Amino acid sequence: MRTQVDAEKQRVRERVWQTLDARGAALDDTTHGRIPNFIGSQAAADRLAELSAWRDARVIKAVPDKAQLPARARALAEGKTVFMAVPKLADARPFYLLDPAKLSVSPNEAASSKVAASVAPRVGVSALGPVDMVVVGSVAVNRQGVRIGKGAGYSDLEFAFLMEAGLISDGTVVVSTVHSLQVLDEELPATEHDFGVDLIVTPDEVISCPAPHRPSGLVWAHLDADKIASIPVLAARAPAHDR
Repeated sequence: MRTQVDAEKQRVRERVWQTLDARGAALDDTTHGRIPNFIGSQAAADRLAELSAWRDARVIKAVPDKAQLPARARALAEGKTVFMAVPKLADARPFYLLDPAKLSVSPNEAASSKVAASVAPRVGVSALGPVDMVVVGSVAVNRQGVRIGKGAGYSDLEFAFLMEAGLISDGTVVVSTVHSLQVLDEELPATEHDFGVDLIVTPDEVISCPAPHRPSGLVWAHLDADKIASIPVLAARAPAHDR
């Protein structure tokens, strides 16, 4: 059921998408309806790679969006293990595990979500190790670390799975790479299940966010029956009354 917060988030998304398109800040024909594939994504990844948190990270959980491909490719080229979600989490083993020591293609190719699907094994949460860094896309984010995604909610679910498994800790650094036009100087709507980011990295700057929100795990009350049924990992764990 659509809530007031959902409506407020959508208004922010529409405004940011319109601004990015109008300013010619997208690499695709339009940003509408997606995590923006922004001009400068490579520069943002390069700036991210200058940080000590990046240099120290050995295991990175990354989203499969185009804007974060440069960060995924750089991680693999530097020998870091990367995992990212199967589309819509529609598998009992909902992550692709990219081990740079076992790749049959170049890091740049493997970082593509389409290629990863053919060269990387699918694994469950139990096959993953502790996560040093989470790299996530956003439609909008503010300097307090509140982010708004494209509205599907999969990034929040992935984060919750890893929190419950103890693979994301207080030491895990959560980063969003975005265009500067996606960074807003205003309060943004959020709910209990939304996670925040520690760092925002644009092509031009790195923004540290104070005490971003981290959910402790899944918020079952925020999941409808159709969503639960469509995601095997959720369906297998759902409380009886939610099935």
